[in-house]
Amino acid sequence: MKKLIVSCAVVAALVSGAALAAELRGHGGPVRALAVSGDLAVTGSFDTTVIVWSTGDGAARRVLRFHEGGVNAVALLPYGGFVSAGEDGRLAFWRRGEDAPHRVEAAHAAPVAGLSVSPDGLWLASAGWDGVVRLTPLGDGAARTLSGHQGPVNAVAFLPDGRLASAGHDLTLRLWPRDGAAPLVLTLPTPLNALAVAADGEIAAAGADGAVRLIDGAGRARAEVATDGGPVVALALSPDGATLAAASVSGRITLIDRAAAAVTRVIAEVGPVWSVAFADAGATLLAGGGDRVVRRWDASTGAPLDRADITTPDLLAGLGDSRGAQVFRACAACHTLTPDDGARAGPTLHGLFGRRIATAPGYAYSAALRDMAIVWTPETVSALFEHGPAAYTPGTKMPEQRIGDPEDRAALMAFLAGRTR
Repeated sequence: MKKLIVSCAVVAALVSGAALAAELRGHGGPVRALAVSGDLAVTGSFDTTVIVWSTGDGAARRVLRFHEGGVNAVALLPYGGFVSAGEDGRLAFWRRGEDAPHRVEAAHAAPVAGLSVSPDGLWLASAGWDGVVRLTPLGDGAARTLSGHQGPVNAVAFLPDGRLASAGHDLTLRLWPRDGAAPLVLTLPTPLNALAVAADGEIAAAGADGAVRLIDGAGRARAEVATDGGPVVALALSPDGATLAAASVSGRITLIDRAAAAVTRVIAEVGPVWSVAFADAGATLLAGGGDRVVRRWDASTGAPLDRADITTPDLLAGLGDSRGAQVFRACAACHTLTPDDGARAGPTLHGLFGRRIATAPGYAYSAALRDMAIVWTPETVSALFEHGPAAYTPGTKMPEQRIGDPEDRAALMAFLAGRTR
């Protein structure tokens, strides 16, 4: 049976800062973006909001509502503000203490999945699901676009020398020269979701197969480190460059000694982990979860700093071992099957068959889907996975994925028919 590969667009922002006093609770959806510096923490969520937190007491200082869709990425800016981006394809530039963005850029024709600020503080790079990398000047000047990816771009990260790395669903890592010349293109074995770059120029790239690959600035692979096998959707590098944190939709954070290319510790979260960042000079690790909470961990011991009763639920428990259940396992991180569990990154599938698209209660759908007349049946859901979400439901937030084997699709439909009523 062919493995269904899920590629998710998400971001992990990394800067050092003061220790947070408590876990951060306030979002109404998965926390997909996270940045921390000094007394400021900024988070973005699938609930469409950006929250600015005080790192002293863990209190939410501002809840900012601007984006028309989930917020996938945040990045701190040199002048002390920050930028947010997400499903609506727009870049919103914020000053601290203000409740509306002072600048808005309609940057992409599809969701923005990642952001990175250049080392000189002059450019903001954004990764778009429209297949484009955009360079937006933080001062005067015209924006530039970098084209070449054959599908969604999920992550961007500047190298210390000013070159830009981009990673996409098309299995490629591209290194773009500063002078606009053609990029160096590396093809890896999996769709890529996340990037992190060290001060020495080494690149960490990770994606759907759960492996973290270490690649030097010339494009030479140095090592490959396996995590728990679940798709890695976010990476963060400690301020000293020694430790990588790889967050997975399986609910685990793998800590990696970068020099040794070896796993040092695995932290079990309470569900899918969508964003990670180091704080407190690398002593603390923050994790944004699918359960709407940002939690703190001791980066050296893996011990939870907020509470001691954290356990990791098995998202796959009770699914059974049928062929359809095996196919659905790749969907379990984003979708529940019962009305009591509600939405995760995607809506609950309870009552799926016979329901019109974009009508499940309690879920913020893309505007494009609300205008469609599709009714979900075994035939239409099967077509969704045969052709892919981007082709079958243009404008969707759903990560691009397909099930090529007709027997796998049929088995999944039989499983859903029995488990979503």
